[in-house]
This record gives sequence, C-alpha cells and structure tokens, in this order.
Amino acid sequence: MELSLLPLVLLLISSVHSAHTEEKPKPKVSIKPAQHVFRGEKVTLRCDIYDEGVTSWRYSWYKEDSDSVFSDQQEHTFMSVTESDAGKYSCDGFKGSRWSQKSDAVTLTVSDPRAVLSVSPQNWLTEGDPVTLICEVHSFSTGWTFSWFTLTVSPDQYDQLSDSSRGAGGNYTVSSVALNHTGVYVCRAEREKSVYKTPFSNTQLLWVTGVSPPVSLIVSPSRTQHFTSVSLSLSCEDQSNSTGWRVRRYTDAGRLEDCSLRGGSTCTFSSTVPSHTGVYWCESEFGEKHHPVNITVHSGVILESPVHPVTEGDHLILRCLYQHTTPANLRADFYKDGSLIQNQTTEMNITTVSKSHEGFYYCKHPTRGESPKSWISVRGGSNEHCLFLSESQISVLNILSSVLAACPYLLVTVMLVFEYCRMRGKT
Repeated sequence: MELSLLPLVLLLISSVHSAHTEEKPKPKVSIKPAQHVFRGEKVTLRCDIYDEGVTSWRYSWYKEDSDSVFSDQQEHTFMSVTESDAGKYSCDGFKGSRWSQKSDAVTLTVSDPRAVLSVSPQNWLTEGDPVTLICEVHSFSTGWTFSWFTLTVSPDQYDQLSDSSRGAGGNYTVSSVALNHTGVYVCRAEREKSVYKTPFSNTQLLWVTGVSPPVSLIVSPSRTQHFTSVSLSLSCEDQSNSTGWRVRRYTDAGRLEDCSLRGGSTCTFSSTVPSHTGVYWCESEFGEKHHPVNITVHSGVILESPVHPVTEGDHLILRCLYQHTTPANLRADFYKDGSLIQNQTTEMNITTVSKSHEGFYYCKHPTRGESPKSWISVRGGSNEHCLFLSESQISVLNILSSVLAACPYLLVTVMLVFEYCRMRGKT
C-alpha cells in the first residue's frame, strides 16, 4: 500500500513546486524623468517588486542580455548620462530562498543633438542690408530656447549678445546691418524644461562692407585669390593718419586671430600656403571693423577679381590665371552663381557694372580644373543726383530761368553746379 501512495506523493510535490514557481512576483522597471533623455541629464532607474508579506528585497540590475550585475540597489542613478549609458535595463530580486522573476527590459535612449547655424540671404553684406541667423536642432524641432554669441579673439571665448532674446524662436534678425555687425557668430539651444544645453553650433562669419570707411585694407598683389608659394602682403591704410589699426583674420580652421604676430597694421607672408585662406579685415583698438576681404590661397587655377566692392557704372575685367604657364591667362569658361555666362575666353568684360552683376564668380578650364569662387560686391554710384539733373535738364532750366531771373548771381551759381555735374557724369 505504501508503494501505491508514492506516485501520489510525487505528483503532490511537483504540483506544489509548480505553483511556487508560478507565484514568483515579476518586478517592474521605471525610468525618471523619461525613457528618452539628453546627454548630461540626471536619470534614475527603479525596480519595484510587489509581493504580499515580503519586504526588503535585495536587488540585481542587468544591462542588455548580460548576466553581470552592475548595481544591487532598488534605485540606480546616473548623475550625468552619456550615450554609453543608453540600452536595455532589467532587474530581479531575492530574499532568503525567495526569488522574483526577471523584469521585462526597458530601453533608455540618450541623445546629444547639435545646434546648426545658417545665414539668410548670404554672408557678404553691405551696410543697410537685412540678414537673419537661423539656429536649428535637427530631429528635435520643438521645446527649445536659443542664445546667440559672438566669438572673441584667441583663446576662444564667446560673448552673449545683449539682445539675444530676439532669437527665442530660432531666428536672429538684423533689419539693417552696420559695420560693427562684422564678426563670427554661434548659437546654442537649451531645453525649456531641462538642464540640457547643446554644444556651441558651427560658426558663421558675417562680412559687412561700408560705403566710405576711414581705413582701407590694401592687398598686394591686388586680388582676392592667390597662388601657393608666392609672397602676399596685407596692410591697413588710414586716411586720417590715426594709429591703432591692425589686420585681423578668421581662418578656414575656425580661428579668430591677429594676422601679424605683433598685432601690427601690416601682415606679410613670404610664401603662401592653403592655410592662409580666410577672411581678413582692419580692426581698431576700439573694435571697429572695416573692409573685410575673403582671401583664398589655391594651387592651380585662380580667378583674378577685385579686392573691394565695385561701383555701379564701373568697368570690370575678370581673368582666369594658371600658375605654371606663361602668359598666365587661360582660355576658360566663366560662371556666375553656378551658371555659365561666357565660354572659352581669356578674360570676361563687364563694361558697365550694375547691381545685378553682384554674385559668386569662378572660371573653369577643361583640363586644368576650376578656380575657387569669389564674391563680387556692387555698391551704388556716387553721381546719382547729377545723373538726375542731366536727364531732366530741359525742365530744370526752364523752371530756374523763370524763378531766378531776378537774381543773376544765384542763377550763375546754379548753372555752374549743373555744368559740373554734367561734366562729372561724362567722366
């Protein structure tokens, strides 16, 4: 009879063991403040095990599919998360001989978005032009506030713009630029409900050209593009003979620095190299900036173009040069803003420059390659008021003759001014 009871006892033990296994509680993992966070934020993982009559569990935390325990606390905190902390997390617990099940894995995602800065409509500007700096955080378009900064001299420092609140929506707009807006700009985005700030964005340089600045940047040879392994000199010439001007530059490597080691008004390179490429300007000891010029050092084909803005009505000649031929002129194609405007010619002539000629120019030779791009800036002519008198001379003379007949001296003065403007217009 004892033998007949043995299968029943074994079945009972098996049932109890199975019931005990099924009754193991399953933990639940929670992540605060959220499963998707940003680099540098504080994140807490919590393991909760609900089981009647059992408290004071001992916990074990696992990452991904590893059996290695990295924490034995109910809560595990990352004071400043990084991308390496991202992953799937799970936990379990025990007390004495009582074990829980393993929780479902919960994924922690850590992002480190970047601010990207762009300029509209362009970086090269003339006094009075409008410009907008646009700061964006790709993939995370909402929930940001923005700050705007200018880059100072080395060692690199960032000064926040006093009116940067205008960029709260991601755009910083200047309706009418002035010379002092020339400089290097960056932006930074910040989460509205978080301590997270993006790193500083890429840099954008704004160049503002004045109509009649008190100082000129003289470039020798007088062109914006230069061959490698040649001499190049840049100097600030002040019409008022004041001192304190120096040549500054912003390099392609993103550094803002004095061109001359001694910070003087002349900067000379005995043998140019590509790293000398950058934007150069004259800056006073008070921070005034004038005559920015984009200098490019290139081996091969270059475009010979003027250093400073061209005045409307002037005659402009562009040439395509090659360092290793004599003469240097190449028969090449000329492009403006990416479109072919003249082909297979040694030079491009614009007899009367207008504002429509402003843009980026380059030349291209079928075998020797193409030049870098140069920006040609066009400013308004200084004789517009005289041209107006010349076009309406008949009506003006009729009116003046009747009104000023009683005052011959005033009439003679007006006629002399009119003749001067007419002769100046011909010149």
